[in-house]
Amino acid sequence: MAKKKFSKAWVQQHINDPYVKMAQQKGYRARAAFKLSEILDAERLLRRGDVVVDLGSAPGSWSQVVRERLAGPGGVIDGRLIALDLLPMEPIAGVEFILGDFREDAVLEELHERLGGQAVDLVISDMAPNLSGVASADAARIAHVCELALEFARGHLAPEGALVVKAFHGSGFSQVVESFKRHFVRVVERKPKASRDKSSETFLVARGLKEGSGGSEG
Repeated sequence: MAKKKFSKAWVQQHINDPYVKMAQQKGYRARAAFKLSEILDAERLLRRGDVVVDLGSAPGSWSQVVRERLAGPGGVIDGRLIALDLLPMEPIAGVEFILGDFREDAVLEELHERLGGQAVDLVISDMAPNLSGVASADAARIAHVCELALEFARGHLAPEGALVVKAFHGSGFSQVVESFKRHFVRVVERKPKASRDKSSETFLVARGLKEGSGGSEG
């Protein structure tokens, strides 16, 4: 993967970003932690005892937030959190990690086996594909990642479970939303305060699988 070249303006913005500073103070691995925190609070998602799957988890800030909220007395996780990414992730106490590409059947199968038939209460995905700058190609890649998360959720979510995915406004976005609405009772868009104004990213929160939309895989 090619290294990103950051402009001086971006570096300056990053250094002065209040969420970057707060992330450093709280020990989060990325400012993205605050995006998930805001969504969880607004939607009243996640309770102790829940089973959570974090797709595209590296560097791990979303897993850190979930782990904090699942922690019971003594800081031990009350529930279960399985994280997955094609990039290595520094270990987080109590978090199960699978290294692999979510688009590959073998990796999905391992995740399926780890769950051992357990229903998932919450699927979170901050996954974003590598973008080429070609609008039509990028729209297809983004939609594909969202559809993968949707398919996984349909196969593993508890009936009242929820799915949170990152999407991007632009070509193909409305089709992604429609696809989610076909399978979930409630689908809302969330643009957290920690999401940069210039960014086209938005998060879809889908809740309550419609009857006939679920089903186990494998």
